[in-house]
Amino acid sequence: MEKLKSLVPDSLKRMVAESTPDSLPRTCSSLLNFFSDMELFHQMVRDLTDPERAFCGKNKDAALELKQKGNQCFLNEDYGSALTCYSEALRLAPVDVDDMDKNLVAALYVNRASVLHKLDLLMEGRRDCNRALQISPSYAKAWYRRGKMNASLGNFEDAVHDLNIAKNLELSFGGQRQIESELRIITDMFERTESSLVQHKENELDLLDEPDQIKLKCVITPNKGRGMVAPSDIPPASLVHAEEPYALIVILISQIRVNSMTIFRMKSADVNGPLHQFGKFSHSEVSLTSNVEQVKVGQAIYRVGSLFNHSCQPNIGAYFVSRSLFIRTTEFVAVGCPLELSYGPQAGQWDCKDRLKFLKDEYSFRCECRACAEVNLSDLVLNAFHCVSPNCPGIVLDSCVVNCEKQKTRHVQSATGISTLEPFMQVDMLKCLPSNGSLRIDPGFCLKCDSYCDLESSFAAVNRAWISITRLKDTMVSGEISTTVLTAALNSLCLLRSTLHAYNKRISEVEDNLAEAFCLVGELQLALDHCKASIEILEKLYGPNHIVIGYELVKLSSIQLSMGDRTAVKNINRVSEIFSRYYGSHADKMFPYLQPLQGKLTKLVQ
Repeated sequence: MEKLKSLVPDSLKRMVAESTPDSLPRTCSSLLNFFSDMELFHQMVRDLTDPERAFCGKNKDAALELKQKGNQCFLNEDYGSALTCYSEALRLAPVDVDDMDKNLVAALYVNRASVLHKLDLLMEGRRDCNRALQISPSYAKAWYRRGKMNASLGNFEDAVHDLNIAKNLELSFGGQRQIESELRIITDMFERTESSLVQHKENELDLLDEPDQIKLKCVITPNKGRGMVAPSDIPPASLVHAEEPYALIVILISQIRVNSMTIFRMKSADVNGPLHQFGKFSHSEVSLTSNVEQVKVGQAIYRVGSLFNHSCQPNIGAYFVSRSLFIRTTEFVAVGCPLELSYGPQAGQWDCKDRLKFLKDEYSFRCECRACAEVNLSDLVLNAFHCVSPNCPGIVLDSCVVNCEKQKTRHVQSATGISTLEPFMQVDMLKCLPSNGSLRIDPGFCLKCDSYCDLESSFAAVNRAWISITRLKDTMVSGEISTTVLTAALNSLCLLRSTLHAYNKRISEVEDNLAEAFCLVGELQLALDHCKASIEILEKLYGPNHIVIGYELVKLSSIQLSMGDRTAVKNINRVSEIFSRYYGSHADKMFPYLQPLQGKLTKLVQ
């Protein structure tokens, strides 16, 4: 599909972009005429309609295998993978096949509803239960699951009704006892329905304190097509757009790509334990933000949200509350500037060549954002080596990075950009680019003093050091960290510091590993020192107000609070500012451990 889209001529793309409901038949006819003579188009049609290979082809054995994989992922609390497995199984499962005396499709819908419940996609989960009951009206588990879903939605009367039916249909004594227990809890909640519903409405209206959304301006640019720009100066943390999906596709369709956005849920450590008892430091407390990750739960079409273009250095951030899309500015955006979010990779996270490959493979375009077209510190230092001169802060690059950086043709125009790079390279390189626009840099040579570094020896040193770091990670999993392993890891860190550039991301990773390891053995001051060192590097890669820094500051603050260090107040305030910048009034909802963290701080300073 993406290959076909890339073949459409610009004139036809403009026709599609400017189409109206009245002109849609003519536009579709033009597209069909263009594709009708292309073998690639006809091959795609054959693939989609082939009974064995098509998107709708059925395979009982494959569906059962995916169901088992989904069950295991669910038990492991890997809900994103479980959702993918159940959705793919539903695509393959024949409607008239049973599994363990239950209709396979109905069982898969109920299993997926359980995952959606865990991911707070309640309406989608209830819809799956309805689908299961249409197939198997006497399926007790489907009634039970729908009852639980209705209770979470605040529909207590419906929940009691569903659970009573589930109890009557359930054959096992143990299952009946469990449903009766749930009924007692929900009946008690039902008696307090009025107050519960008031609170539910308050939660639904939590955007009332936010200023009105900004009326955005859609423009057409030569390189990116349609996109959104700021109609006026917009300060950070401003809500610029909120939208319900035009169409929700919970089944993760990999065969057909549409102009849609991926819905993510934030998965993080359980916050109900360690943050309430800082007296004793635990592994889960230390690695609180190490476990924060985005879990893909579906695709949805947003009519306006899909118009925001990509940048590897975005100035807006998108997040989801259930299936509702919210977009905020994460930095000041001047009037007329594009409002751009990240489609996945960002500068500081991946180097330029990996970002370009990902975007080309996934979205069929070559990124020409500021980070990919202009020399920047993050891309230079991310995987850089140390100069052979001990006191030189210059950057040494390998051939892969050099080749990518030479393709950057845009001059560094801002004084801030030049001053950021000046300590690490000769800025004359940037001011005097040759006519072909590429940098005059060579692998192994320092960009600051021109000293030569033997990269083969450097790579070998890094590989030797990584043996001890890997061993440390393995012992952290088992919880048996010996002094010998820690000492070897510290020696490896010293070797990495002398081999890699000071702001190489791998050093930050090792500093973070050591911070966690020292927490596990109770050496909190050493943990604090290594955590600070890791954050210092990440601030160079991402900037001081990036959400990644917010995650890391939660760890740093946790250590400080465990030590009774009152200076934690500064970092916790920074955490609140960063998370508010990205999530506004939803910050506490998106990351519920923020309130316990602030509560512990209040007790400490009293």
